[in-house]
Amino acid sequence: MRRLGTGIGWRPEIADAVEEMPGIDWVEAVSENLCPGHLPDSLLRLRERGVTVVPHGVSLGLGGADRPDAGRLAALAERAEVLGSPLVTEHIAFVRAGGALTASPLMGAGHLLPVPRTRDALDVLCENVRIAQDALPVPLAVENIAALVSWPDEELTEGQFLYELADRTGVRLLIDVANLHTNHVNLGEDPARALGELPLEAIAYVHVAGGFERDGVWHDSHAHPVPRPVLDILTDLASRVAPPGVLLERDENFPEGDELHGEVEAIRVAVDKGRAARTAAGGLGTTPRVSRTPAAAGADDAVRQRLGLAQAALLSALVAGTPVPEGFDRVRLGVQARALAGKRADVVGKVAPELPVILGARYRPAFLAYAQGCPMTGGYRRDALDFVAHVLRTAPTEGENPGVRRELREWWLERSGPVPRSTRPGARLARATRRVLLRR
Repeated sequence: MRRLGTGIGWRPEIADAVEEMPGIDWVEAVSENLCPGHLPDSLLRLRERGVTVVPHGVSLGLGGADRPDAGRLAALAERAEVLGSPLVTEHIAFVRAGGALTASPLMGAGHLLPVPRTRDALDVLCENVRIAQDALPVPLAVENIAALVSWPDEELTEGQFLYELADRTGVRLLIDVANLHTNHVNLGEDPARALGELPLEAIAYVHVAGGFERDGVWHDSHAHPVPRPVLDILTDLASRVAPPGVLLERDENFPEGDELHGEVEAIRVAVDKGRAARTAAGGLGTTPRVSRTPAAAGADDAVRQRLGLAQAALLSALVAGTPVPEGFDRVRLGVQARALAGKRADVVGKVAPELPVILGARYRPAFLAYAQGCPMTGGYRRDALDFVAHVLRTAPTEGENPGVRRELREWWLERSGPVPRSTRPGARLARATRRVLLRR
């Protein structure tokens, strides 16, 4: 595996700080946020300096019951080629459920949700990974995710699940040590055991990130400093194997450049500490293996349908208020549902910044009320349009500022069509006339 070195997640908000930061060998950028024909100048300058850029996908849903979407795979492949990347990465997660496979409405999670660690889910995931590998021009690595909830009746530990996935498909692993810590706090899973069961030679690189604990639940926020327990897991991993690359993720609440650089340096220190322990032990790590399973030919439609129905039931409980499926922790599902709704409100507020301005203090409670029974049916831009349509259709008019309703209607009309509305004087006059008639 190509040596990447020490890196940081590239985000527009910290682009200047990343460019100026010493000792950065590579960066990772969210694939869905990049337009191949209009790459940010900062990324282009980094590429010219010889800094490797890896596209990191978040929307494939390789752990979902459906086969990977060809269009999403083509987009990920295009970004890898444009950036000259040595590999691309995605997640072991599902991000949508329902649709034709289950004869139910398609729902989006707007987030990465855990895959049940069962033989059925593993068969589906392995086939989906093989489809993705065949469609991509460079190697694929897949990431373990953080979870607030666990599936009932799981058959494999996280380490066993990842080992068999790598063993059956040859896929590389992106190991997020922060997610191992999250699952330790939330699900009681031992990160050392997970590391001990992994095929360490399959690791492509490592993610490190921060979070926070509230009421006994660890939230993988990517908006807080990296805590000591996460660095300790990184040291444990580095004592077993030399990771080809290690990368700091930060998505929100960005500190100043010096503080970011300090976090990168703390990661280097943790890796060096693990390397020293490995050297002292003679450079040998212990990697217990689970028994190998012969590669399956693929998951048949019945297996996919069973998985699809289970995932649709879980997602519907999280985003549409339907009953909690049997065997799940209701309290934890409530925490996850609130987290999903809060994230939707935050992201919609960013992709449609006019809405918090128009609605003011009413924006967040109105969106959270909408999110309780209205799942995402597309991306966040579609979600913003659906939210405004919901408000215009259901919000009471008594005591409401008529200017707010008018601004919301204008905003929706401007963005809901296939192309922006014409700004020619004749078209503008026609719209104004129609508004006057509608008020009458």
